[in-house]
Amino acid sequence: MAESLLIIPTYDEKENIEKLIREVFSYDMDFDILCVDDNSPDGTGDIINKLQKEFSSKLYIIERAGKMGLGTAYVAGFKFALERDYKFIQQMDADFSHNPKELTNFFEAIKSADIVIGSRYSNGVNVINWPLSRLILSYGANLYSRIITRLPLYDSTGGFKLFKREVLESIPLDRIRSNGYSFQIEMNFKAWKRKFKLVEIPIVFNDRTLGQSKMSKKIIFEAVWMVWKLAIFSWFGRH
Repeated sequence: MAESLLIIPTYDEKENIEKLIREVFSYDMDFDILCVDDNSPDGTGDIINKLQKEFSSKLYIIERAGKMGLGTAYVAGFKFALERDYKFIQQMDADFSHNPKELTNFFEAIKSADIVIGSRYSNGVNVINWPLSRLILSYGANLYSRIITRLPLYDSTGGFKLFKREVLESIPLDRIRSNGYSFQIEMNFKAWKRKFKLVEIPIVFNDRTLGQSKMSKKIIFEAVWMVWKLAIFSWFGRH
């Protein structure tokens, strides 16, 4: 078993998942990969299962009954990691918006941190191929989150992250309620309130070229309300 586990949630990622898995395993890094697939109609799970024959001791899959959401996928992956002896837990998207070549940078940064967050906004705006409306929405959401929660991050919604095991052990995962991009805010906030050190490193975010975006109005509204919930609960010492 490797020292680190890379968690990749998947839903209809047949155009990307095999290429991503092969690229990650081509690097000289001590990674296992866990894909959490929500019964993808396009056969993403079948592709992962076939690749398991080639990467039998390094590639795992959790196959769920249906589309249950990003947050619950990561919680399932975190529990998988904590049930085993992984010291570091990495997360990233399946669509190459997160460049796997940047994985080594996270492990350099984790030497002086508890969580490393790949940030699109800590060093200017490093986003490629997004329409202006999407960029404004994302940047504004992060500014809004920082103002309401006081969370000292430029990019609290990003999903390219590395945790030390101790962080996930300290957070009651069964009490995580957010399930879209606000899940990232909630995890960051709970870790910060527990005095863990969060560090941002700049990344270049390149919007997917294959497959469909999972963004929806429901995800946006959930994030709007979640930051207030986190702030209010924190005032009463509940975090």
